[in-house]
Amino acid sequence: MNIDKVSSSPPSDFIRTIIADDLKANKNNGRVVTRFPPEPNGYLHIGHAKSICLNFGIAAENKGGICYLRFDDTNPSKEDVEYMESIKSDVRWLGFDWGERLTYASDYFDLLYQYAVQLIKKGKAYVCSLSAQETREYRGTLQKPGKDSPYRNRNVEENLELFERMRAGEFKDGLHVLRAKIDMASPNINMRDPTLYRIKSVAHHRTGDRWCIYPMYDFTHCLSDSIEGVTHSICTLEFEDHRPLYDWVLDELEVDCHPQQIEFARLNISYTVLSKRKLIKLVELGVVDGWDDPRMPTLTGLNRRGYTPESIRNFCERIGVAKRDSIVDVALLEHCVREDLNRRAPRVMGVLRPLRVVIDNFPEDKTEELDGPYHPEDPSMGSRKIPFSRVLYIEQDDFLEDPPKKFFRLSPGREVRLRYAYYIKCEYVVKDEQTGKVIEVRCTYDPQTRGGSSPDGRRVKGTLHWVSADHSLKAKVRLYDRLFKKVNPVDGKDGLDFTEHLNPNSLEVLSTCRVEPSLAGAAPGSMCQFERTGYFCVDSVDSSDEKLVFNRTVTLRDSWAKIAKKAKKAKL
Repeated sequence: MNIDKVSSSPPSDFIRTIIADDLKANKNNGRVVTRFPPEPNGYLHIGHAKSICLNFGIAAENKGGICYLRFDDTNPSKEDVEYMESIKSDVRWLGFDWGERLTYASDYFDLLYQYAVQLIKKGKAYVCSLSAQETREYRGTLQKPGKDSPYRNRNVEENLELFERMRAGEFKDGLHVLRAKIDMASPNINMRDPTLYRIKSVAHHRTGDRWCIYPMYDFTHCLSDSIEGVTHSICTLEFEDHRPLYDWVLDELEVDCHPQQIEFARLNISYTVLSKRKLIKLVELGVVDGWDDPRMPTLTGLNRRGYTPESIRNFCERIGVAKRDSIVDVALLEHCVREDLNRRAPRVMGVLRPLRVVIDNFPEDKTEELDGPYHPEDPSMGSRKIPFSRVLYIEQDDFLEDPPKKFFRLSPGREVRLRYAYYIKCEYVVKDEQTGKVIEVRCTYDPQTRGGSSPDGRRVKGTLHWVSADHSLKAKVRLYDRLFKKVNPVDGKDGLDFTEHLNPNSLEVLSTCRVEPSLAGAAPGSMCQFERTGYFCVDSVDSSDEKLVFNRTVTLRDSWAKIAKKAKKAKL
């Protein structure tokens, strides 16, 4: 998506209203500059997608709008080039392009250091030598004001000398920090002489060993915004209490560009955790198979599971931008991908739990080719040939030897329709001698019902999907469910760690599945609908021509649509 393209009908929310008012008043000389500033210490998740769509979207909606992709790489001990590459890949996958506007906080290390020196010279920053424990004790609490550090009144010359020695690498990590001199009695703890620089004797992936002191996020972020000419610094609500510090730094340094920080509610989704720290824990504990595990809410995980960028952008637009935090039902996300895949995914047949069916009156050496459209509503997708033979597989659940009253699928003496094929009737079953379990269903077919209709007008209530035993392909299918069994696994009210709410049934692996031969050579990541079952994609990591592996993206049932319909009726 070209961010210079002006949207014809942009969504409306309080942030866009602020920007529209600023443009009317010719604030910022009519410019709109935003940024997406991830920390490269993990993979992006769907919560980040909301911010990406908002920042890049606003730039796209306003003529000449600019959006930077800026890496906040100020903590080299937790950062990795792998994360940076994954972030760039995810932003592109979502459909956005930063063009020439890829920047790094480390681009500004020299300038940030000079800004810190300016604050020292103004008497607005000092080198503090309290230990980490002492700093916490001096800081106070929400109910109790902090108290001044004994090093707060060091003179400018001493502070400049110590800060220069910090940069020169003369001190061990943690021995000194540079702090802003604001107000230790402030009701906002973020204003109680926050740390601006700390010593970290760690090599940086871009600057090498040039620096052993690194600026803190609150100091770096506002100045990076200013340096890049950002007009609207859009961030989530947890930074609302940091806004006074954002403004204090820029005011004290009297910079030419003072962006406006605007906060919006972060994304929370039911049965999901969107804390990077908690996601890292899931990876480190081996609860999931890495950041790209299809159960993870990471963009790379959602991609591997079969979610489309269009469905995620649609989801972000539907939930909107609010000022208060809330939990969005994960069913809405599932609805969005189901809605998108319903339009684009070709229909094929796959049998997940095969039951052998033998059609006794069909010739043993005969194979018919039946026609099946790839999409019933989109002829442009074309059709495929489906081989039909004497021995087939159907789903185990589609047969019951002793069915209840409203069971309309296959059972002894009952006739059903095979999708695109014929009517078949169960004559008898073959059972395992030891277990008594049905292992084979013997049927007859009516050759006059080719295509699934009867010339004599008789009707059947059940239609089953199937595959030919001799022609179908072996496949492994992974059935994914929600990773947690609790709506809000991190609320902490039950005193349990969030990992204790993990869903033990979040993954079921079926290794004896069969799919129709049209899927031979299916490309990794390609999507399809297994008729009557759900939407699936070919796994991008483990699938091969020798053994196809499918991930279930979402089931066919749309619970969100029922919820929305019920809510609409309630309003009426």
